[in-house]
Amino acid sequence: MADHRDNGVASRPRRNPAGRPGVATQPAQTAAIEDYALIGDCRTAALVSRSGSIDWLCWPRFDSHAVFAALLGTPEHGRWLIAPANPSTRVSRRYRPGTLVLETIFETTEGAVALIDCMVPEQDSVLRIVEGLSGSVRMHLELALRFDYGSAIPWVTRMDHSHGIRAVAGPNQIVLHSDVALHGRQMTTVSEFVVEAGKRTSFVLSYAASHLPSPKLKNAEAMLTLAEARWTSWSARCTYHGEWRDAVQRSLITLKALSYTPTGGIVAAATTSLPEKLGGERNWDYRFCWLRDATFTLLALIHAGYRDEAQAWGAWLRRTVAGTPSQVQTLYGLAGERWIMEWEVPWLAGYQGSKPVRVGNAASTQLQLDVYGELLDAQYQEAHLGLVPPGQSWGLQTALIGHLEEIWDQPDESIWEIRGEPQQFTFSKVMAWVAFDRTIRHAEEFSLKGPVEHWKELRSRIYESICRDGFNEAKGAFVQFYGSDELDASLLLMPMVGFLPADDPRMKATIEAIGRELAVDGLIQRYRTTHKGVDGLPAGEGLFLACSFWYVDCLALLGRRDDARALFQRLLNIRNDVGLLAEEYDPEARRQLGNFPQAFSHLALINAALNLDNHHGPGARRRGNARNRH
Repeated sequence: MADHRDNGVASRPRRNPAGRPGVATQPAQTAAIEDYALIGDCRTAALVSRSGSIDWLCWPRFDSHAVFAALLGTPEHGRWLIAPANPSTRVSRRYRPGTLVLETIFETTEGAVALIDCMVPEQDSVLRIVEGLSGSVRMHLELALRFDYGSAIPWVTRMDHSHGIRAVAGPNQIVLHSDVALHGRQMTTVSEFVVEAGKRTSFVLSYAASHLPSPKLKNAEAMLTLAEARWTSWSARCTYHGEWRDAVQRSLITLKALSYTPTGGIVAAATTSLPEKLGGERNWDYRFCWLRDATFTLLALIHAGYRDEAQAWGAWLRRTVAGTPSQVQTLYGLAGERWIMEWEVPWLAGYQGSKPVRVGNAASTQLQLDVYGELLDAQYQEAHLGLVPPGQSWGLQTALIGHLEEIWDQPDESIWEIRGEPQQFTFSKVMAWVAFDRTIRHAEEFSLKGPVEHWKELRSRIYESICRDGFNEAKGAFVQFYGSDELDASLLLMPMVGFLPADDPRMKATIEAIGRELAVDGLIQRYRTTHKGVDGLPAGEGLFLACSFWYVDCLALLGRRDDARALFQRLLNIRNDVGLLAEEYDPEARRQLGNFPQAFSHLALINAALNLDNHHGPGARRRGNARNRH
């Protein structure tokens, strides 16, 4: 291979290509969060904007360092743009039915082209095809490869006997095979080319470790056919045929795209540090696997017909938490890694100025009692649904419940992973109750040995504690933490997990109070962030979308099905044009906020649709019997 400095080769390395080392440049006007679409290969994923720019990609795994980080900085921090050279008069896009193959249609005064984007499972490649639909359209390509979150400019050389380049930096190499000639300009690979109606121009970007041979040229058409076939085959297994099939199927595809096939783990989102408030500091890394997603994920998959995926997720859970019960974490790496250091990336200015940009998540070291309930509920559900033999992990379960017995009455950081002082959060205690309840049910249903009467006594003690200290008589509702007068949307899950039926006067009053006090423009916020700084962070955030889906479930359980359906439809309308949801929503600006796409939001959508359709019965009847068992 020959060195071509005109092809974007750095004459000397710079740690920060857009400024001084360690200093963030001014943020670019990146696309709105909802203007991105997702492509992926069940190992990693990329975000593609409506303008045809891939602004985020971590390779080779979801949690690897980004090679395209323009999403959190500027184009100089890495991106791949393919778009008409002249402004488009109209842009539209869609996923091909039942797939994660994205088509963006650019209409210009010269004609129209389709940009087809996808990743192919097991090939570590991004495929981009430009297809001429009408006329003759001049196209522009810009490829800025930057390893290590935009800080490392690779050494770029031209490939022999092809229109292609090879970029290497440290342990990483990326190869671009192109149908058209490429050249370098200011540390960026560029190309100008014309696409005629009925013609296709293809590009394949492939990753490999730098000590391995360079990825070979691949047949773009064969890759596209394979990607589409795999997704349509997977989608065809969906057994949900209710009123909201399209929305449910798209959410299931998104959930699958966020799964890491080699281990069965499922990441919370494909991104880090997309803000919960523009310009704020509530910016977290969600490219990890959370235990609290356990039962939501298990039930969504199994009730939609994806038994294999449910079993893989359950196996991931069992492997990951194996070990000393006192060392159970709230979140883990894709293969169950425990060491997840949180650090800040100073050279990235953050999405539209939202700093800091964080990598890793310190919540992994927090005490969050609710995860024990989710974990033991999931293990009970696995056996109950026939996914595993009864008692397969009974020793681990009894060890976990033994540890929970020692700590259930401690303050914790809650489902919301607060950065303030630990509190006696009511929902944490509810999930501790769930942990004992499911362990008792597991033992009784499958005749497993254990101190069941002792567990029942502890279950009663926790129940009484919640009803005594978690219920505010003056407010007439369950509250965020013991002694508080504030509400918390996590309490909407109490009927779903079977703690109390929705029509219990205390529960009904709590649901109604949340609908009055935590509603903003008809959607539900997690809690009031302005109240006494309970989470230890500056006030202000978007509306956590899962909470509004939980409210849909509660309205349905109260018999207010018309209200539930109306809210559900409104939530569906918040999805972007290709059916994706972020973590939160700003009703004033009408913008999505937070990491994207968010598994928790799509899980809540799936389960709410199942509940409304009564496809498998209300959520409370799926996870509990909606009657207390104290």
